[in-house]
Amino acid sequence: MRVTFLEHSGFLVELPSVSLLFDWWRGKLPELAEEKPLYVFASHSHPDHFLPAVFALDDGRRDVRFLLGNDIRLNARNLEKWGVSAETAERCQVLKGGQTCALPRANIETLHSTDEGVAFLVSADGQVIFHAGDLNWWHWEGEDKAWNNNMAANFKRYAEPLRGRKIDLAMFPLDARLREAGFWGPEYFLKLAAVRRFLPMHQWNEFSFTAEFLAAHPEFAEQTVPVERNGQVFQFS
Repeated sequence: MRVTFLEHSGFLVELPSVSLLFDWWRGKLPELAEEKPLYVFASHSHPDHFLPAVFALDDGRRDVRFLLGNDIRLNARNLEKWGVSAETAERCQVLKGGQTCALPRANIETLHSTDEGVAFLVSADGQVIFHAGDLNWWHWEGEDKAWNNNMAANFKRYAEPLRGRKIDLAMFPLDARLREAGFWGPEYFLKLAAVRRFLPMHQWNEFSFTAEFLAAHPEFAEQTVPVERNGQVFQFS
């Protein structure tokens, strides 16, 4: 498994038989293999997760499929605005939380998100890969107490399908804007699921926040793979 961190929450995961592109909106894409399919995931419509220009990857050089969170509207107006052909639109599948989707090289499950859209759980080439999108325990200082309490309850409820699940690679928010509350989501998630490797994301380039997380939670040091720069490449056996 070769993983390229593009920027923010964007990752390219290259497996033997398929390439998986998650939430790319910024950062240079490596050269994409033409001999294997490319599955493109966009968890939701926020501009730091979804770039309409991603549809241009369907350029006839490889088999491309698009898996989109259900708040990305493929109506006639958007298809025209984004320059999406009818042929490319047929390669798109819009998914709500709690759905499954079988593609030739991967099986996909979705979870509800505490923000917009979905989170993705992908099984391919004997590996299980999780991309959380904006599924996180969001807790904002200054927000209404009832809002924060509701967020905590929803996060635990939406993450419950992951309880005890074996996950080979997880990409999950570790957002420094929340300060100590930014630890709560990853801590809960890493205790809930059987995660082999955790790549932090949604850090807004504050990569040192991973060290703060591990100082507070050294029990996750073996699982956590720090991200240090945009464009960083990881090779996992």
